[in-house]
Amino acid sequence: MSPKSFWYAERPDKGAIMPAKAMRAPYGLEIIESCMNCPHREDRLFCNLPAASVQKLASITSPATYPKGATLFVEGQSPRGVFILCKGKVKLSTSSADGKTLILRISEIGEVLGLAAVVSGKPYQATAEVLEPTQANFITLHDFIEFLREHGEAALRVAQQLAENYHHALSEMRTIGLSHSAGEKLARFLLDWADEHHSDSAEIKMRLTLTHEEIAQMIGASRETVTRLFTDFKKKELLEIKGSTLVIRNRAGLEKILES
Repeated sequence: MSPKSFWYAERPDKGAIMPAKAMRAPYGLEIIESCMNCPHREDRLFCNLPAASVQKLASITSPATYPKGATLFVEGQSPRGVFILCKGKVKLSTSSADGKTLILRISEIGEVLGLAAVVSGKPYQATAEVLEPTQANFITLHDFIEFLREHGEAALRVAQQLAENYHHALSEMRTIGLSHSAGEKLARFLLDWADEHHSDSAEIKMRLTLTHEEIAQMIGASRETVTRLFTDFKKKELLEIKGSTLVIRNRAGLEKILES
């Protein structure tokens, strides 16, 4: 594990994390010091638990922040515990022996990372890399399993997240396996992204947080192909890129690509 993987301690599973009250806020992050005070409790699947469960969760959680490019865990590594994503974004990816990388998904706030590995006792199935300054609180494998045994509501939420991850994986398989062209893959990716922003308007604005290389790794194409397709889509006035903002100007046009 690289030393840069952990900002406050190299081994959170050994209890070396600084106490939450002593933590400063690097990278402009507003640190969430306790699960009890988390602003995302009401609208996040795992965070929205009964008070007794949240209190127990807070007692076994070690707050930690990570810089962009840090690695939380690596594919094939034996599970040490889970990370609750409090702020920021984390990329989950898998790689082949010849170095090809496929991004499985971009995790959102409230997700529990490393969940399948800890529950099953098998190695992590993906590599988790931080995309932007992030707070991801750590819970050791032993503490987390004991927590699930004692709190049935939390165990149910874990099952719900695993089900969501399963459906997301099927959606990605459909995009990559059933699309007939790279253009169709990119169009489907952009439409799915728009749906995640809960917008069906004619013009959709979204922050572009992924590079062309990362988008290529998500749809199973090359970076050059993605760059060429973006240029083509812009010429057809299907979308526009303004700095870090992606504007889908013609959703119906993207949907026609899927139909063709």
